Amino acid sequence: MSLQDELDSLVSPTRAPDLARDHGALLAALELGTSGGKRFRPWLVSTVHAAFEGAQAETVVDSVAAATELLHTAFVIHDDVIDNDDTRRGRPSVPGWFRADAVALDTADEDQDTYTRAGAILAGDLALAAAIRAVATCGADPQTTGRLLDLLDATLHASAAGELADVRLSLGPRMPDAEEALAVAEHKTAVYSFMLPMQAGAVLAGANDHLVEALGEIGRCLGIAFQLRDDVLSIFGDPAETGKDRLGDLREGKRTPLMVHAAQTSSWGRIAPHLGDPHLTETTAATVRGLLESCGARRHIEELADRHVEIAREQARSLGLDGSLLEPLLAHAWGVTTAATRVGAA
Repeated sequence: MSLQDELDSLVSPTRAPDLARDHGALLAALELGTSGGKRFRPWLVSTVHAAFEGAQAETVVDSVAAATELLHTAFVIHDDVIDNDDTRRGRPSVPGWFRADAVALDTADEDQDTYTRAGAILAGDLALAAAIRAVATCGADPQTTGRLLDLLDATLHASAAGELADVRLSLGPRMPDAEEALAVAEHKTAVYSFMLPMQAGAVLAGANDHLVEALGEIGRCLGIAFQLRDDVLSIFGDPAETGKDRLGDLREGKRTPLMVHAAQTSSWGRIAPHLGDPHLTETTAATVRGLLESCGARRHIEELADRHVEIAREQARSLGLDGSLLEPLLAHAWGVTTAATRVGAA
């Protein structure tokens, strides 16, 4: 069974509700939300399991791998609701799908936002419930399943706190310090995108708690590096390649580590008035990008990302996993093979 087939089966109900039209809309939105992408998190589960020479049945590994993808789907949908994003990677997001459905229903303009939010939140909830069910019924022995559910529970709490912190820090004029900004990157991205799938793969392989914890630290460093790189790409990257609106983070006033560092430079007085401006133009954004370059903020974040990758490399070497796991992981995640390969040089 392919991963997409596994995902489709997990979000399909054991008994369909009577409200066929509304349930059909939710299923169509889930199909959109689970389709495409690199499927990096499921790949990471199976790759770590294989690196530790795990002997779990393929169906068990596939179920847990699918759970990480469904968790990603749920978080992405909810994130798009929070950020009011109707597009993702050049196509309608799940909220965007429900907005189009509202238009097709001839809904009044003032009611479209309500329907869009409701549909997307509910679709995200269904994906989240399917992820938990996939782990609980994966077919592993009770002890292994319990360890996996503990990891999933910790991930849910950490990621939810990271998302809320990200929203909180974007409110008001206060700029977080570097430690706060990195904590958001860790909790919002690293925990569920790297730590959970890596640790889940190790648990499936029967690794002891020490090894699982060590893999979690590798995943934490890689996840922070990934988010730092993503923050830079969100502003400087090519939208045709990233699928991101280069004005999004600036208009939303995201207090990323990039902005935190810029706030400590003499250029901040010229950058600050444009952070959080919903009417920011591309011309003004180009000026902001130039200032972020000239004040050294971009280079600082790229070097910080490199340092986190190097820490992960050192830890992987100590476990003998640098060749079998880390280098393929970096290549699969973002095409990085050496610490010298930075966003600006790509």
